[in-house]
Amino acid sequence: MRRKLTSPLPQRHGVDPVRMRLPLDGRWRTVRDHLVDRIPKLAPERIDAMLSEGRIVGADGPIALDAPFVPGAFIWFHRDLPVETPVPFPIEVVHRDDHLLVVDKPHFLATTPRGGHVAETALVRLRRELDLPQLSPAHRLDRLTAGLVMFVITPQHRGAYQTLFHDRAVHKEYEAVAGFDPELQLPRTVRSRIHKQRGVLAAEEVPGEPNSETRIELVEHRGELGRYRLLPRTGRTHQLRVHLNGLGIPILGDDLYPVVRERAADDFSDPLQLLAKALEFTDPITGRRRRFESRRTLSAWAQSA
Repeated sequence: MRRKLTSPLPQRHGVDPVRMRLPLDGRWRTVRDHLVDRIPKLAPERIDAMLSEGRIVGADGPIALDAPFVPGAFIWFHRDLPVETPVPFPIEVVHRDDHLLVVDKPHFLATTPRGGHVAETALVRLRRELDLPQLSPAHRLDRLTAGLVMFVITPQHRGAYQTLFHDRAVHKEYEAVAGFDPELQLPRTVRSRIHKQRGVLAAEEVPGEPNSETRIELVEHRGELGRYRLLPRTGRTHQLRVHLNGLGIPILGDDLYPVVRERAADDFSDPLQLLAKALEFTDPITGRRRRFESRRTLSAWAQSA
């Protein structure tokens, strides 16, 4: 059984250190030379400073500026945190027990660190605020989508809860506010092939074998607005947003569909009117049937009353 490597560096501000394995191709003379080639976004001077300050470590401790390159070795370090605009909305705890944490995530807050969102993510915030350094996500929710997200408190149970989502054993319900089209026949199940190209913000529906499925129901409507229940069978990138846009009723507040619009980092107005409303599953640890529901309401619908 392969022994799991433990990081010699602790978390910093709730953020795990980067773990990097050096390639088996040993064409670099030093670790420093490899890092300069491997991380072009980090200036060589910054890499030199991190090495000199002992901020890049191996299994045996800090790596010297002239440390030789060792093929296959592991190193750890903390990246410099990006400057982030604080997301001014709280995360509400829906449920917490010894193993599981379920929260109601606000709009505009990413679930986990990625790109320019690191400290201002649900995972990092919760690690700090609840003093749960080993907390890990069971799944992810888009940054612009509000609602329920599950996290695992005990590392040994992370795989069991993540497998629920991987095996589509979690019943998910979403709510959305979009335009109302009296000619659109609902309920209906939409199946299509969704393609998301790396580097392109929006996904698109393309010809081919369907890889996505969503049941769409109209709950009620007021004038030109409708409130919809969305039941995804699959979890493709932007699936719900793509499917409603394809029906001619894009979700209100969507920055990508039908057209891409730019938004300033500190603009928290006009949020995407999409909410992860409910999660239901059989708990793999206790065997109990569980159902959690968001306490949030979509602002566009509340304002239309």
